[in-house]
Amino acid sequence: MPDIEYDDFVKFSFFKLDRSWRLLPADERRSSREEFASVVDELSSAGSIRAYSTVGTRADVDFMLLQNSPSVEAFHQAASRLNATHLASYLDQPHSYLTVRRKTRYKHGGGAPELKTDYRYFIIYPMVKTRAWYGKTMEERQKMMNDHFRVGHNYPMVKINTTYAFGLYDPEFVVAFEMDDPSDFVSLVMDLREVPAAQFTLSETPIFTTIRMPIDEALAALG
Repeated sequence: MPDIEYDDFVKFSFFKLDRSWRLLPADERRSSREEFASVVDELSSAGSIRAYSTVGTRADVDFMLLQNSPSVEAFHQAASRLNATHLASYLDQPHSYLTVRRKTRYKHGGGAPELKTDYRYFIIYPMVKTRAWYGKTMEERQKMMNDHFRVGHNYPMVKINTTYAFGLYDPEFVVAFEMDDPSDFVSLVMDLREVPAAQFTLSETPIFTTIRMPIDEALAALG
């Protein structure tokens, strides 16, 4: 077996609130938000969970929970706890992705410097490469990825995170970008469309533009 460096598993969970919840009395809505937020905060003390809102950025989801754990079982346990809350009876989960962090197979010359860790915006999408990509030699793929990295280095204000889902979930990768100004990401993606490696992307949707905030603020935006 090759010597590959693996890190935590990562779970992206997107939630959509049923509109009937907004017809509940205000006190009941408030208590259900507080209960859900309390469980998330409790789970956060035992592992990494971050909350992001999609209110105003996407119609089919309302918020996302990003979880990191050395074991997949932790995601099962967290979901079981959240499913027992009152708010969960009004939540659907239209999208979710199970992935793992691992060392990339490509050399990238050190990459762009990481400027900060508390970016405001987080843009996520699953990605699948064409079969033709894997028919290329590693040397050919590395050469094309060099152009990809070169463009990325022009945007040090955008931080890339790549996780791998081969065999775990439907996509091959889930890529996520952090930044403070989403227009920087638009420019980056436009430039990346012109590099040769872009010809070997089969799909990279749906795209989720999320806003990082505490879970209680994300839930407050629901009504």
